[in-house]
Amino acid sequence: MSSDRSGSAIHVVAGAVIDAEDRVLIAQRPPGKHLAGGWEFPGGKLRPGEDRRAGLTRELREEIGIEIRTPRPLLRLRHTYPFGEVLLDVWVVRHYLGEPQALDAQALRWCTLAELELTELLPADAPIVAALRLPARLIQASTSHYTVADASALTPDGRLRGVYCNGIDEAKAGIAAGADFLALRGAASRGEISALCAAVSVPVYVRDLALEDAWTLGASGISEIGD
Repeated sequence: MSSDRSGSAIHVVAGAVIDAEDRVLIAQRPPGKHLAGGWEFPGGKLRPGEDRRAGLTRELREEIGIEIRTPRPLLRLRHTYPFGEVLLDVWVVRHYLGEPQALDAQALRWCTLAELELTELLPADAPIVAALRLPARLIQASTSHYTVADASALTPDGRLRGVYCNGIDEAKAGIAAGADFLALRGAASRGEISALCAAVSVPVYVRDLALEDAWTLGASGISEIGD
């Protein structure tokens, strides 16, 4: 998986590292850096031409000393700070070797999702918290955190809104209608899935694949709704 075209934006890869107790790791930016003192998900700048997954692996090794396995793509978002635009490429990391350590003179903190919702994260990181409520396996069309429906049936109610789609055109239409994530209705080829996931920035759920295969193609998980 190659690096996205980020234009003039600073492309940052970040990991939501989650432990066996379902706590999420956040790091405080050390003195001397932009936004010093702010809390964020650990990660850093992608090198020119660097593979996104390889960049995440390198950054988490250098910053907190862990070796990651099978990261799960979550979402990509843009935010403009006074120093420039950031393209934040976020992954969920549940499988890793080693114990996170502060190798960059930063404070580390483990939070439950409820605690994370009350934490003052950097502005670019705030939308990630809601997305972390999305499961890897989509087995219900409606929960207290999200709902999935046709684009024409989307209604704002405070939950994340998913849209059913077939192909890139319907996916883009769903996003234009306000979708926070997408769920494919039917099976698609690996090439089609990879192209769709590269074309959109929201989480994508696909069908008829193993979880790790879906993650490799850029999807956030698999949809089992209607099986």
